Amino acid sequence: MKVFISVDIEGVTGVTSWSETTLGNSDYTQFAEQMTKETIAACEGAIAMGAKEIFVKDAHDSARNIDIQKLPRCVKLMRGWTSTPDSMVAGLDESFDAAIFIGYHSAAGTDGNPLAHTMNTSSNYILVNGEKASEFVFNTYIAADYGVPVVFMSGDKMLCEAAKGLVPQIETLAVKEGIGGATASINPDLACDMIKEGVIKGLKRIEACKIEIPEQFETVINYKEHKDAKHASFYPGVTQVDSHTIKYTANSVKEFATTRMFIL
Repeated sequence: MKVFISVDIEGVTGVTSWSETTLGNSDYTQFAEQMTKETIAACEGAIAMGAKEIFVKDAHDSARNIDIQKLPRCVKLMRGWTSTPDSMVAGLDESFDAAIFIGYHSAAGTDGNPLAHTMNTSSNYILVNGEKASEFVFNTYIAADYGVPVVFMSGDKMLCEAAKGLVPQIETLAVKEGIGGATASINPDLACDMIKEGVIKGLKRIEACKIEIPEQFETVINYKEHKDAKHASFYPGVTQVDSHTIKYTANSVKEFATTRMFIL
């Protein structure tokens, strides 16, 4: 079995403030360590299910957060950014049996996490086929385009609930709940134990987690700054709706992801 793992930090246990997510800050270290521990837990679950190859994408900000020296020997870690449309799931291809997302968070325009956003903090919200879209949505469709189902995700409670709408059989673990500007998190060590257990359960449902890809992706982005909408409007296929909003329709996952890469 070959397993792909994408890891973010805003959905990691305990993370509450932007300062805790930024490489070099004094309060960053403990949460980068927890991000590494949760990654290891996911790897251990995959290994318990027979995975011989595990590819981990460090998918947060600098993409230099996970301690490579602590990962199991069968794990390959991608650090840094490839500057390709796959972004947070770069390295994924048709050779993988399943994908796992760790430390994911609620979408821009929602209140499930004090750090809720989608891809970056430049947008108020992103709609995909009429629904507010999270990074989970973007990356799950990219994975599906390669024929790879997402079988497990950990993160905040709201995202875990929303994920079931796209992948009904996915195994999820809410390590925390966002309440205004606060989070209420479970014990970090318990989170790791439960991630390992959840990955084992998820990898037993690979076929059940496969999804259908929409024929079109009608996408609307509402930016915080009107200049960003103006800038995006010059990309082929993009139309400006109002001072802060653009829209485009993609006819494939690749077109959907590529356009997003250039305008967001």
